[in-house]
Amino acid sequence: MNNGRTQNAKLLPAIAEKRFLSTSRVPYKDIVIYLFIMAGIVYIVLRGASEQGYHWQWYRIPQFLYTHKDGSFTLGPLLEGLKITLHITWISMILTYVIGLATALLRLSDSIIGRVVARLYLEVARNTPLIVQLFFIYFVVAPVLGIDRLFAAILALSLFEGAYASEIYRSGIVSLPKGQWEASHSLGLTAFDTYRKIILPQAIRRVLPPLTSQTISLIKDSSLVSVIAVYEMTMQANAIVAETFLTFEVYFTIAGIYLVITVFLSQLVALLERKFKVHH
Repeated sequence: MNNGRTQNAKLLPAIAEKRFLSTSRVPYKDIVIYLFIMAGIVYIVLRGASEQGYHWQWYRIPQFLYTHKDGSFTLGPLLEGLKITLHITWISMILTYVIGLATALLRLSDSIIGRVVARLYLEVARNTPLIVQLFFIYFVVAPVLGIDRLFAAILALSLFEGAYASEIYRSGIVSLPKGQWEASHSLGLTAFDTYRKIILPQAIRRVLPPLTSQTISLIKDSSLVSVIAVYEMTMQANAIVAETFLTFEVYFTIAGIYLVITVFLSQLVALLERKFKVHH
C-alpha cells in the first residue's frame, strides 16, 4: 500500500506539469476566431463605404499626425489634441481618486451630515448624463468660480468619475475583516490613525486594479469635453472632418489611438491584478 502511495506521489508532479502545459498552450482556435471576426468587421466597413461611393484617402492622414520639415518633426492637430486629452485625463485622474476617497470616507463616517452630503452627491453624479454635467459646470459653475473651459471640463470629469471611484474605495474598505477595526480600537488608535496606518494601505492594494479600469473609462469619457469647445483630440478630429470630409479616415484614426491607450491600460490592469492578488 505504501509503495502504491509512493508511486502516486511521484506521478503527481508529472501530472501537474502536463496539466499546466495543456492550459498554457497558445489558444490558436481563439486567435483564428478573432481574426475571422476582425476580417468580417473590416469587410463590412469597406463594403459599406464602397456602396456609398466613398473613396479612401489614407495618404492624407499622416499630415494631421505630424509633419517633417527642416530635419525636425512637428505635431499635427490630432497629436496636439492627444496632448490635451492626456493632460485632461492626468489631472482628472488625480482629482477623481481624491474625490472618490473623500466621498467613501464620508459615507462610512459617523457624521449624519457627511453621509447625507456624500449620498446626495453620488445620486446626482451617477444618475445624470455626463454631458448634462459638463454643460451645467461650464455654463453655471464656471462663470461663478471664474474658471476657464479646460478646468471646467476637468472638474466635470472628476466629479462624474469620482462618484464611481468612491464605490470602489468603499467596497475595498468594507471588505477588510472587522477584527482589524476591533484590534485598532483596543490599541487606542484614533479613527484617523486606523485609516492611515491599517485600513487604507490594505484597501488601496485591493482596489488598485478596478481604479485603473476606472481610468480607462475616464479616458474614453474625455472625448465628450469637445461639446464645450475644448480642443482635445475629438474636437480636432471634428474640425479636420469639417474641412476635409475625410470622415472615415479621421475617426478610424482617433479610434485606433484610443484603442492603443486603453489596451495598454487594460494590460496594466491585468498585471496589477496578478501582482496585488489578494488571497482570502
